[in-house]
Amino acid sequence: MADDSHRFTGMYDECRQRVWAYVVSRAGRQVADEVVSETFAIAWRRLDDVPEPALPWLLGVARNVLRDNVRAEARREALAAELRAWTEGDVADQVTERMGVLRALAALPEDDREILMLVAWHGLSPKEAARVIGCSSAAFRVRLHRARKRLARTMEPAQPALPHVRNLSEEWS
Repeated sequence: MADDSHRFTGMYDECRQRVWAYVVSRAGRQVADEVVSETFAIAWRRLDDVPEPALPWLLGVARNVLRDNVRAEARREALAAELRAWTEGDVADQVTERMGVLRALAALPEDDREILMLVAWHGLSPKEAARVIGCSSAAFRVRLHRARKRLARTMEPAQPALPHVRNLSEEWS
């Protein structure tokens, strides 16, 4: 154990500054101390694997630690972006809109629902969806157009019937 400790201390004293300089050149001073610490922690755990000279191996470990940090940061940013997307606008409005679409879809005939879902939810092109349905691409496009129109009509808010409303522009002219 004393030999390992002595070997590690010598390696640390000899290489720390150069590993730190390498990390600074790649990622800046903000992360250098953390990456160097992690690099030497790995070196201590894998001391038997560290070759002589140790510097190239240590630089490779530092490079991998940097790469892992970049990946972790990208994951954090992607999660943050996803959370922001979920919280943009009023959640109640989003739920209401989703419920409206689901109700409108439920009100459509099964064939229209299938056509719309193949394209919108399953991401098929009209040509691919036509193969699923068993029709030509042209026929599928016509069916898709009609299904979209029926969906739009179903989603329109119901207009109250006002039979006794006169045209005010005629009355005031």
